[in-house]
Amino acid sequence: MTENTSGAGAEGAASGKKTPEPSGVDLARVALRAAKEQARARGDAAQQKKQARRGGGLRSGSGADGRDPMALGSAINRLLTERGWETPAAVGGVMGRWPQIVGDDLAKHCVPLRYDDDPAERVLTVQCDSTAWATQLRLLAPQLVARLNQDLGHGTVRLIKVQGPTGPPCRYGPLRAPGSTGPGDTYG
Repeated sequence: MTENTSGAGAEGAASGKKTPEPSGVDLARVALRAAKEQARARGDAAQQKKQARRGGGLRSGSGADGRDPMALGSAINRLLTERGWETPAAVGGVMGRWPQIVGDDLAKHCVPLRYDDDPAERVLTVQCDSTAWATQLRLLAPQLVARLNQDLGHGTVRLIKVQGPTGPPCRYGPLRAPGSTGPGDTYG
């Protein structure tokens, strides 16, 4: 008598009988799968040991990674971002482009000195060579602040502090008028 194992298993499962144990082919497949998994695990362990002997598992391949060389501009932008220097660098760029921002006439007589990037202040200090140009810059300050913030980002510059010219040192002598502070008393 020959018995069909596939039919008996299906009938046995339907009738509540116990399914037969896996036969030779099925056992061979299960054993092969287990052997492959064990071999793969041994191979992974051997590969990790080999990489550890060679100085770690970090090796550069054909794909890009964080250790590859980068362009100078990208490296500088990355450094500016990591250190939080975006605003001071942008303001430094404004100082380099001052004539294009304010115009040639104003740039000949007014020079940016410094920028205070304290969040409460954000003041750009500008020195003028005469009181007339200092007055002109004070009148143009609101438009200049708006233009700088448009170029640098909103709120980068809140105030422009205008300094007049510095006069020569006071000279004391016989030709001095009483109550005068010297030549600096006419500067603004």
